[in-house]
Amino acid sequence: MSDKSLKQTAQDLRNQLNTWAREYYSLDKPTVPDDVYDKKYQELVNIEHAHPELITPDSPTQRVGGQVLKGFEKINHEIPMLSLGDVFSKEELGNFVDNLDKNLDEKIDYNCELKIDGLAISLVYRKGIFVQGSTRGNGRIGEDITQNLRTIKSVPLKLSEPVDVEVRGECYMPKKSFVELNERQEKEGKQIFANARNAAAGSLRQLDSRITSDRKLSTFIYYLMEPEKFGVTTQSQALEKMRSWGFKIDPDFKVAHDKEEIFEYIDKYQEKRASLTYDIDGIVIKANPFSVHREVGNTVKVPRWAIAYKFPPDEQETIVRDIEWTVGRTGVVTPTAIMDPVQLAGTTVSRASLHNPDYIKEKDIRIGDTVKLHKAGDIIPEISMVVLSKRPNDSVPYPIPKNCPECGAKLVHLDDEVALRCINPKCPALVKESLTHFASRNAMDIRGLGTRIIAQLYDKKLVKDIADIYKLTIDELLQLDKIKEKSANNLLTAIDNSRENSLERLLFGLGIRHVGAKAAKLIAQHFKTMDRIKEASVEEICSIKTMGTIIAESIVTYFDSKEVDELLEELKKARVNMSYTGESEAEILENAANSPFNGLRVVLTGTLDHLKRADAKKWLEAHGAKVTGSVSSKTNLLIAGHDAGSKLTKAENLKIKIINEETFIQQMEEED
Repeated sequence: MSDKSLKQTAQDLRNQLNTWAREYYSLDKPTVPDDVYDKKYQELVNIEHAHPELITPDSPTQRVGGQVLKGFEKINHEIPMLSLGDVFSKEELGNFVDNLDKNLDEKIDYNCELKIDGLAISLVYRKGIFVQGSTRGNGRIGEDITQNLRTIKSVPLKLSEPVDVEVRGECYMPKKSFVELNERQEKEGKQIFANARNAAAGSLRQLDSRITSDRKLSTFIYYLMEPEKFGVTTQSQALEKMRSWGFKIDPDFKVAHDKEEIFEYIDKYQEKRASLTYDIDGIVIKANPFSVHREVGNTVKVPRWAIAYKFPPDEQETIVRDIEWTVGRTGVVTPTAIMDPVQLAGTTVSRASLHNPDYIKEKDIRIGDTVKLHKAGDIIPEISMVVLSKRPNDSVPYPIPKNCPECGAKLVHLDDEVALRCINPKCPALVKESLTHFASRNAMDIRGLGTRIIAQLYDKKLVKDIADIYKLTIDELLQLDKIKEKSANNLLTAIDNSRENSLERLLFGLGIRHVGAKAAKLIAQHFKTMDRIKEASVEEICSIKTMGTIIAESIVTYFDSKEVDELLEELKKARVNMSYTGESEAEILENAANSPFNGLRVVLTGTLDHLKRADAKKWLEAHGAKVTGSVSSKTNLLIAGHDAGSKLTKAENLKIKIINEETFIQQMEEED
């Protein structure tokens, strides 16, 4: 075949594959079986492999991740990506519509769209070819995530027309993908994600685009920049125009002619919400004519022509049958309510964290109580109150345990914490959790050494501490349930590879209290070797920017131990690296500047169960945030613990973004 005909064959294959992909992923109307697509795809792969000069940016073969980035470049949004104002009742929504109608000369239609629970993105095309994708960021400055967005099948690499256009929309994780991801995370002994939105956020900001590709994200596009260029005069027309180009839009939008039709749409999808294949947290109502958008304009933060109606939280009654106590890596013993299963916001719920003993006492939760259960932020199951009228006559207050449920050691309170702790270093639960943490992704990253394997190794007395991991043999691994020779060899290879990790991974893996992955990296970068860290004083550690006395004292106390000395000697004998081989201090500080918290004004309020207020503040400041004591119109984010009071109320009135402690911790872990 001549070079000319081969080039044409490759282009024909690309065009056909892109058409089939658009039909499958954007229109949900596949026209060929998977095996036909796969055969043509492989044909294109073979041509491009033999002739890499024929590869083009719009080739479907370029969706496969592989490029590992050092960080994300900043993108300036010439036209800001605004957020939406929220309303929480039909009355408020009706007032919005009435006020808008009152200020216009003629009656208008409204476009109703589902409010997808995901991350805002921008996509730029030149002559119909995808050239750049970015996050919303703070609305004016986002991050360039082009390589990651290229891996998402619903993002067209080439449009049906050679237009220059920017569109905006939402990237989300379908419910099925979310379930599969968490099952995989749990199987591998990794942290599971609290909700699909957090999972999507973490997936989009992966420096390795192969991970993003593996997460099976999707998109809905809903905003067309400069619609007048394309002869489009309404939002509903814009959606159809973008669909014709190959973008995936939410097909369930509807043009409503009055408030009653808007309310009917809300009722319909509030009922259908649980059956959708993706998460929604409300309805977006937009003035349909773009002439109205131009006429009424925007405030600094939100458009005056659109509003988001947030669904009220789903609440159900159920009965507490038991309270289960589990021991975490740091010894914190956490209570969990075991309840009769109920359907809540689309999922079956039978467990809810009770956080700590004080929480149980404050709400006076007892075995046999009927309680009201909701999902905090539509995410985390939480008991809001006890239905006292249904309390059994023989009910008695719940007795808080005094001994560890795993080892029987006496439980203690440390540093005036609300949490109970087991401080027995030989507690089986504590040891197994410590081993799991040591092998985790952000620590030594020993692939395959998850919770299930570690439990077996410990129970069979094959490991008693982290140094024993490096003494394992293939014969010992083959004693484990469902471990064959291939997986045993893979695990030994992963263990061997972990010996070469940079010092900060080992330091974080040791599980020193208050020392997270970010702090471990700063400390390792500063002192360079484990021996120098061991010898460091509180003052020397505090000399590191963003490092406080709590972390410094914790490190000094940890290394002032004969047992730790012995453990480190064992690790040295196992040839585990004890030196820093990572980034420079300047690069680390630059990464902190790239944090989504950078530049935000944050307020902490209420009681935090798992974090000290000072530690949360220190972490936020290390990631570029300014932590203030009062809520104002300049506040960007409120982090609310339980029993939050007037600050929470004021933030709600000012429509400031609010997250709870669990969501904040999830975001901290994704950052670190």
